Amino acid sequence: MRIAFGTDERTAVTEALKELVAEAGHELVVAARDGDPWPDVGRAVGEAVASGTADRGVVCCWTGTGVAMAATKVPGVRAALCGDAETARGARRWNDANVLALGLRLTSAVVAGEVLAAFLGTDPDPDEGPTIARVEPRPGAGPGPAAEG
Repeated sequence: MRIAFGTDERTAVTEALKELVAEAGHELVVAARDGDPWPDVGRAVGEAVASGTADRGVVCCWTGTGVAMAATKVPGVRAALCGDAETARGARRWNDANVLALGLRLTSAVVAGEVLAAFLGTDPDPDEGPTIARVEPRPGAGPGPAAEG
């Protein structure tokens, strides 16, 4: 499996994640340079997954929230911020998440490894397909009405 990876900050956790991807026999596709701003990291990894350059993606920033939001803006990307293995399993099983977002502030290398293994080792539940399709943008649907202020 090809795994797109990006982080806005190089840490021991991000280095461990890259090593774990390789050790599991997957190909690492670095989609963003370490230190790129988080919106660029999320977008780059999301685009790699949406284009088929990668099968799944992993994004990291201080909280994980920003990169998840940026990745999810790419059509076809379903990014999930996961802080534990069971959440990662559920994100794959019930939501067919294709990008894993991790926060660097509270995630240890051990926990990151458990989350990554669960994310990469879980398949989506085929019965969830119609429900998952409901989160995809509909053709011609815009972002919604502008807020009045």
